[in-house]
Amino acid sequence: MAKRGGRWEYNENGMMELKINGVIRRAEVDASRTLLSVLRDELDLTGAKYGCGEGQCGSCTVLLDGVAVRSCITPVRAAVGKQITTIEGLEKDGHLHPLQQAFLDADAMQCGYCTAGMIMNAAGLLHKNKSPKTEEIVRGMQGNICRCGTYPRIVTAIRAAASEIARGSHA
Repeated sequence: MAKRGGRWEYNENGMMELKINGVIRRAEVDASRTLLSVLRDELDLTGAKYGCGEGQCGSCTVLLDGVAVRSCITPVRAAVGKQITTIEGLEKDGHLHPLQQAFLDADAMQCGYCTAGMIMNAAGLLHKNKSPKTEEIVRGMQGNICRCGTYPRIVTAIRAAASEIARGSHA
């Protein structure tokens, strides 16, 4: 792959360079494959889950340049040249991200299937809005489905994480 005219191009054998959680990873894949399938099947990053396959449930959410996207409907070629952040990349130096810790503290998960997607969507929300009101959290989390119904605890966790981040305890 080479960068030409400010745009990334793929070499003829399909080798792609992806910046994931701050590390350059290479994969030889078809550019039309989904980001989710490449993360899970080629790069062993299994935190993002396959749910509906239609971008409707949010269990596959990752960040591209800080923006929450549904990786099950995002072609991997759309991620080239962008910073991809997965749930595996939130913890730093053995310390959970405030969102991860807040989800634990608020008991905001039951079966846990949606948790990574919820946390990543919340990370995208807090990237845009450092101090969201409850209504903004609810609106920002629309489309992330929790089959166990822990929504009130999820909102509590996001509010707690926002407060923790505002105190500056996490870079």
